[in-house]
Amino acid sequence: MSGLLEVSFNSPQCGWMSVGFKDGKSEFHTTTAHAPHANALGELLEILTSLLDGSIGQAGRLMQWNRDPEEYDLRFVPTDKGILFEVYEYPDEDREANDRELVFSHTGKAEDICGAFAETFSRLYEDRNTDDFEFNWHQPFPTAAYERFTAALKNSGSVIG
Repeated sequence: MSGLLEVSFNSPQCGWMSVGFKDGKSEFHTTTAHAPHANALGELLEILTSLLDGSIGQAGRLMQWNRDPEEYDLRFVPTDKGILFEVYEYPDEDREANDRELVFSHTGKAEDICGAFAETFSRLYEDRNTDDFEFNWHQPFPTAAYERFTAALKNSGSVIG
């Protein structure tokens, strides 16, 4: 197992957001777009909630996101060592498995992974009005999914930040 996961999502600007992942062993940074995967942030929060409440299932969950022309898969899979979190990059929207590249991988406890994402989502949530999130991301902050996620964090005993 590598070090603790750190996640960074910067405030969106003009429909784009800088995202990053690092764990002391490796790191990956890119930008992502608000479209065409319009519910990416809400879907990510739902996946994280499923890690905490145990509903993720053995096959895990996959979230698609893009940068245009690059596309990304964020994959979360339960293993005997914890949760495997992987980020795959595709050169274009065709998403050919043979063309994908594993650009980041981390294995850790579900609570630790969710805690790392909780810190960055908490900042986005707190700054959503100041940063004019809806205007800059071209869609509203996924408040309902965020509230379900924070409730699952509390129920699991995890602490935000």
